[in-house]
Amino acid sequence: MNSRPGIGIVHLGLGAFFRAHGAVYVAEAMAASGGDWGILGVSLQSPTVRDALAPQGFAYWAVEQGPGGEVPRRIDVVQNVLVAPEDPAAVLAAMADAGVKIVSLTVTEKGYCHNPADGRINQQHPDIVHDMANPLPRSAPGFLVRALALRRAAGLAPFTVMTCDNLPENGHVLRGVVLDLARALDPGLANWIATEGRFPCTMVDRIVPATKPEDIQRLAAQGITDAAPVMHEPFRQWVVEDSFVGGLRPDLGAVGVQLVADVTAYEHMKLRMLNGTHSALAYLGYLAGHQTISDTVADPVFARFVKGLWADEIIPALVPPPGENLAAYAQALFERYANPAIRHRTWQIAMDGSQKLPQRILGTLAENIAAGRPSPGLMLAVAGWMRYVGGVDDAGAAIEVKDPLAQMLKTAADQGVAALLSLRQVFPETLAQALEPGVTAAHARLVALGARAAVEELA
Repeated sequence: MNSRPGIGIVHLGLGAFFRAHGAVYVAEAMAASGGDWGILGVSLQSPTVRDALAPQGFAYWAVEQGPGGEVPRRIDVVQNVLVAPEDPAAVLAAMADAGVKIVSLTVTEKGYCHNPADGRINQQHPDIVHDMANPLPRSAPGFLVRALALRRAAGLAPFTVMTCDNLPENGHVLRGVVLDLARALDPGLANWIATEGRFPCTMVDRIVPATKPEDIQRLAAQGITDAAPVMHEPFRQWVVEDSFVGGLRPDLGAVGVQLVADVTAYEHMKLRMLNGTHSALAYLGYLAGHQTISDTVADPVFARFVKGLWADEIIPALVPPPGENLAAYAQALFERYANPAIRHRTWQIAMDGSQKLPQRILGTLAENIAAGRPSPGLMLAVAGWMRYVGGVDDAGAAIEVKDPLAQMLKTAADQGVAALLSLRQVFPETLAQALEPGVTAAHARLVALGARAAVEELA
């Protein structure tokens, strides 16, 4: 007899982060309080994760990497993985199943097919163009809308849509994107989703570096055979707006998830203090030749730089969440960055910068400009991104720039700072005008001195 719990969650984008974070919490919540909250994973692009997990029954090992060594733990909560391009109808059928109460997502910022500058759906995005014309979708918003339509037609309640991606007010952004697409297809469906649906905002935090072949080999030497383990730091945090259709969710509060009425202050704290400085260190550190975040902050020039960013430019623009001390949070972040066991590559963090910059750095810059506070470090970080997308580091080596706008960014970078600031997908017009003098000057220092010397001059 199969004693495995039923599937209650479909997760779009079953990458390393969710398997090292959300899936672990869900497994713990079921162990604590029961419930049918098994996870069906969906890959929206390639069969890689499915093909790795299927031979091992979809179980995998999550390996905590701390300064004192590694602690592996077997996670057995994923019950199957579907590959959307192979059979989109099967994915829709799974999402429309009455047993599914939550559809969660980690599809990265670019997976929302929206304009980061204004949060609206990008109707020119090729996947959205396809999904508006075809009942079998390609995009995450397309799958959500078509599956919700199936549930409405069957007389079922909608599932809760829970994003776990690093976007400010991520639930509100996703709700807007879904309603934009639903409205274009069927205004009645859009009204039903707006009235009956729930899109809780969340804040997720755990550093999860990409798994490398040597990680798999090291586990094998310990007797653990796993084609798809995930590596993660000891720290974890998950703050969730407690807004679910019918109140139906795993008992997340029993395992340390913070269930709150408003996630905004937590989101801003994490996006700006962690993700914002991660991006700043990634671009400037990569240009200076540093391979990982721990390597970067081991350089005293970059250590002074990031501490100055927190104290002088980021914390003054934040309202602390209840019970949080932002200076202590910054110190804890620095210790996490310096963890030598976590090899979080600057190149990995630098990916998709056009989608990340608005919420990680530009929001803080806009508030500092409005308040008359100088932001030379964040200006230098934006200039570092501009140098990075130009495709050549300080040593003259080519950079493999991974970004949905990569070609557009390269063309603009060849033309200079003003051309990059004119890209409305990234920079709102008013902010671009305010940034131009400071970013132009910072960019000139980067070109003249190189990244490390420019950071040293500032720090």
